[in-house]
Amino acid sequence: MISTTKQLIEFVEKNYQIEIASIKELAGYIDKNYKIETASDDLFILKLSSSDPVFFLESQNEVLAHLSVTSSLFPKLFNSKTGKTILRYQDYFLRIVSYLEGTFLDDIEAINDSLVQDFASNLASLDVSLTELEIPKLSHIQMDWDIAHTLAQKKFIQAIPQNDIRRVIHYFILQFQFIVTPILSTLRKSIIHNDANPMNVLTANNRVTGFIDFGDMTFTATVFEPAIAITYLMMDQEHPLDIACVFLNKYHSILNLTEDEISILYYLIAARLCTSQIMAARSKIQHPENTYTSKDELRGQVLLKQLLQINPIQAENRFREACGFSPLKNQDKTELLGQRNTHISEGQSISYDDPISMQRSALQYMYDDSGNTYIDCVNNIMHVGHCHPSVVEAGQKQLARMNTNTRYLYASLNEYANRLLEKLPPTLDKIFFVNSGSAASDLAIRLARTFTQRDQFIIIDQGYHGNTQLGIDVSSYKFDSKGGEGSKSFVHKIAMPDSYRDPRTGEQYAQEVDQITHAHIIAGFIGESILSCGGQLVLPEGYLQSIYQKVRTVGGLCIADEVQVGFGRVGSHFWGFELQNIVPDIVIMGKPIGNGHPLAAVATTTEIANAFNNGMEFFSSFGGNPVSCEIGLAVLGVIEDEQLQDNAFKMGQYILNQWHRLKDKYECIGDIRGVGLFLGIEFVRSRSTKEPDDALAHEIVQKMKERYFLMSTDGPYHNVIKFKPPMIFSKDEADLLYSNLDEVIFLLTKN
Repeated sequence: MISTTKQLIEFVEKNYQIEIASIKELAGYIDKNYKIETASDDLFILKLSSSDPVFFLESQNEVLAHLSVTSSLFPKLFNSKTGKTILRYQDYFLRIVSYLEGTFLDDIEAINDSLVQDFASNLASLDVSLTELEIPKLSHIQMDWDIAHTLAQKKFIQAIPQNDIRRVIHYFILQFQFIVTPILSTLRKSIIHNDANPMNVLTANNRVTGFIDFGDMTFTATVFEPAIAITYLMMDQEHPLDIACVFLNKYHSILNLTEDEISILYYLIAARLCTSQIMAARSKIQHPENTYTSKDELRGQVLLKQLLQINPIQAENRFREACGFSPLKNQDKTELLGQRNTHISEGQSISYDDPISMQRSALQYMYDDSGNTYIDCVNNIMHVGHCHPSVVEAGQKQLARMNTNTRYLYASLNEYANRLLEKLPPTLDKIFFVNSGSAASDLAIRLARTFTQRDQFIIIDQGYHGNTQLGIDVSSYKFDSKGGEGSKSFVHKIAMPDSYRDPRTGEQYAQEVDQITHAHIIAGFIGESILSCGGQLVLPEGYLQSIYQKVRTVGGLCIADEVQVGFGRVGSHFWGFELQNIVPDIVIMGKPIGNGHPLAAVATTTEIANAFNNGMEFFSSFGGNPVSCEIGLAVLGVIEDEQLQDNAFKMGQYILNQWHRLKDKYECIGDIRGVGLFLGIEFVRSRSTKEPDDALAHEIVQKMKERYFLMSTDGPYHNVIKFKPPMIFSKDEADLLYSNLDEVIFLLTKN
């Protein structure tokens, strides 16, 4: 610690040819800096370092001496009376350098292209000069701020308090691991400043006049230098790629970047932002009184979100263009579709009249090969977000360790079963793992048939329960549609509870069950907790209660299909069936359970499970394998850690309020419905007749796709736009969705 400023002044005046008139401490991170004004009006910077070894300070001095030979843009070292550049003062190493005049680039409100180009030109010249310099001692310093060490920051991610920011940082660090790390060793290296941010760049008269603070300099990949400079220039920019390209164009004209360097630039910018956020969060914990590292925190968070919205292919092509390279080549979409149809049955449908060639995805976004970014409003399979890093890492680690089947013992199977069952009512205490929702539906029906020794089932009109033969047999959505063969003799269909078109009570709807149970011996009832293919229909109050009571009275079992709506999507509850205040005998889980990994499960009671254990082994080759279990555990962990169920509840209310405003404006909207992040908008030609308008719904989906929103239609009339996005959907996306829906509906209906 410095005892007194008076002692510091006395020390300086004793050891230097300086008579101090004033001394002022400047803002800084760890080390201390003072501005000194002498009696003769000369200005100096006094630097006190306690965090760096003396050989690193000597290396800094060597760099400054080298640069100062040919340029006035860098501080000059000031020697002591004995000719030394470094002195020992208390617990510090002390140096004095010249003071550079100018306004910080960070303090200029509107940075024009000319100044950006001058900054790029001078920084590139600095880097060219440093390529001539070799200081072997620098290889002994591992700098936290060196982008090469981004992966080392991952262990501090939990210091980030905000769920959304922590998630994005984790995502980008994982992308760095996959995309940048494999080529790090091949990149050219040199000494770089390593912190050419606008707080270390001085300007005057629209020109750069100086570079200060070489305390983060290191020997590393040369391309990190422009990446860092671009990172800070992009902050507070509505179109951040524009200013980045202005800088790159000039920098590249002096220090040619390679195509490999350009290919990773997007991820280097993200990596610098991630490090900055983590260092700021750590500093708040370790040094809460020091706000220096937090200066760019909010701006950096905004830029991180902007960067996530930018398709990496678009960024790379913009950077390539700025440096004079041709854009990346895409495979012709017509050719891709032709190849697909040659080898893949056209029975496997494809979305949109003009299909999309997708290349990457990130959380709530998907990226096509033309550089477009789409907001995903319909993919409930990616429950916690596309490529969620926690889920990806869980699968990677276990896949690298072991994968096998349930004929062996491993702890993750037991742990995952316990964690899932903790989310269910206590009576559901046995679980089977499979690897698709269809297989889960098939197994659930087998369980019910085995237990009851019956085969007849009650189903709901337009219900959907999978693509196995048995799943299709109990799915009106399939067997009543084009190509379907109609209802099998063991299937008994009841009306779809569409409260918009037929506002009966739940009990009134359920009266159909009495007629069926009087005429047939029923094994059970299977139904979705909210009807998805039926058009996002929330069941009337008391509907399942009445049906379950009637089915159980005649000895049947009740199966809740949670494949579409489970795992917190409804917001107010973890499971959709909880909305009806009932407990099923069997619960089917799929889709969101693995966040895109093929995983599914069936939960039931011990009694039903024991009846199924009749000597015929049940075995699913991949059901419950260690990789799937770890991924399933990760999904549950993310839902809890990021409070995604609460987010679904709040966002559902927020979006429903927005959509009701749309309904007030447009007569073509017949109904708004749903709960949590499972919503629907029904379009009609007339509110009085409720005649479906499938053509309008289809056209809205196509037009929204042109505005980069992924949506689709459902319902028996294909006139309901369904909304079931990743659970991380936020107000930012909701507001964009609302404004674009408003414009599209207006344009399509204004005549």
